[in-house]
Amino acid sequence: MKELTQKELQRSIWEGYHLAVYVYTPMCGTCAVARKMLDVVEQMLDTDILVQANINGIPQLVQEYQIASVPALLLFDGGNESPRVIYRMESVQHLLEQVRSVEA
Repeated sequence: MKELTQKELQRSIWEGYHLAVYVYTPMCGTCAVARKMLDVVEQMLDTDILVQANINGIPQLVQEYQIASVPALLLFDGGNESPRVIYRMESVQHLLEQVRSVEA
């Protein structure tokens, strides 16, 4: 998964890219488990829609989208409206369906 900075994310959102943004913190155990599931999801995708961002490096986006906790998965469908946010990483299948729901 490619790591994006706040500036790169803001530009991608503004330009209307379809994205699934995995938000994490480095020392979070639950984030590590979610990351492993998303690694499997990433292998099943045909596009590079799945990216990641350290919550500590995206303070403006955290405030703008009111990200309450990590891990979180922000799903942007190409519009400039707020993303759908998923906090429960239920299963690989569930995550795959959610990420595919925003593919172009």
